[in-house]
Amino acid sequence: MTVAEALLKEAKQILDQLGLAFFLRHGTCLGAVRDGAFIEWDDDLDIGSVIGLHGLTEKRVHEAAEVFKEHDFDAEVIDSELHLSVDLKKFGTQMDWTCYRVIDDSIYQWPVIKIPASLHEDLKEIDFLGEKFHVPNPPEEYLRLKYGPDWMTPKKAGGFEQEVLDLMDDGSGADGSGGKMKLANIYVPEQHSGSIKVLDLEGSPIEGAEITLAATTVLTGLEKSTTSEDGFVYFTLPEEACYVVAVQYQDDGGDHSEILYLEELVPDVHYTYQRDPENLSGRANALQAVKA
Repeated sequence: MTVAEALLKEAKQILDQLGLAFFLRHGTCLGAVRDGAFIEWDDDLDIGSVIGLHGLTEKRVHEAAEVFKEHDFDAEVIDSELHLSVDLKKFGTQMDWTCYRVIDDSIYQWPVIKIPASLHEDLKEIDFLGEKFHVPNPPEEYLRLKYGPDWMTPKKAGGFEQEVLDLMDDGSGADGSGGKMKLANIYVPEQHSGSIKVLDLEGSPIEGAEITLAATTVLTGLEKSTTSEDGFVYFTLPEEACYVVAVQYQDDGGDHSEILYLEELVPDVHYTYQRDPENLSGRANALQAVKA
C-alpha cells in the first residue's frame, strides 16, 4: 500500500507538470470514493483520461509515456480500437493509464462497459491520500454504471465478476470495429479458426457447458454457445488481444462458474479449459494452448 500510494502520487506529479488531466477509475476510484483508501485485494492502480477532452491528443499520450520512462517507469503504449493504454510499472507495482477514445458520445471501460463521455468533461475533485485527485462527475453515477446499483457493498475478488459481466455491452459494435467474433459448437471452416475445449478434473470433455466470450479492445458484443458432446466451442476472433471468457456447467460436484477476465487469446490457436478446485476465481491466462 505504501508503494502504491507513492507511485500514484508520482504519476500525479508527472501528469500535472505536463498539464494532462486524469481521473481515478475502476477499483482505485471505487476505493477512493467509497472507502477513502485503496481496496485491500486490488492488485493494480487505475487512472484514465479521454482523448479529445482537456486538450489530450494521441501525440501527447506518447510524449507522456516517454516522460514516465525518464522517471524510471517501465512504460508501454498499447493501441486498440477503444483506447490507448499506457502500461506502467515501477517497484513491481502495476499502474494502467488508459486514454479512451470517444465512440458515439461514450467511452468503453474494461471489460467493455459503456460509460457516457460527459461524466469526464467536468471532473470532480476529491481528497484522497492527503492530496487532491479527480474522479468522474458525479462519481456515484460512474460507479453505478461500472459496478451496478450495489456498488457501495464491499465485495472481495470473486464476488463481483458476474455483476460486471452482466453490465457489458451486448450490441454488435460500432461501424469500423476491428473485426467480427463468432462462437459456436459446430465447426464451420470458413467461420472458425480456433477452439476452446472444456475438461473435467479427470480430463474428460464436458458437454453442454455454457461459454461466454467477449473482446475487451474492440466492440463486438458478447458471444455465447454451449460445448459439443466432445467438449468444444469454436471461435473466430477479431484480433490477438485480451478476452473475457466465462465458463458455467453442472457436474457431479454441483454447479461450477468461473469468469476469466484476462485471457490473452490468439485467433488461430486451440485452447483447453480445466477448473482449479484450489483457485476458483481471479485466475489470468488460465486457458492452455494445445500443442500441434
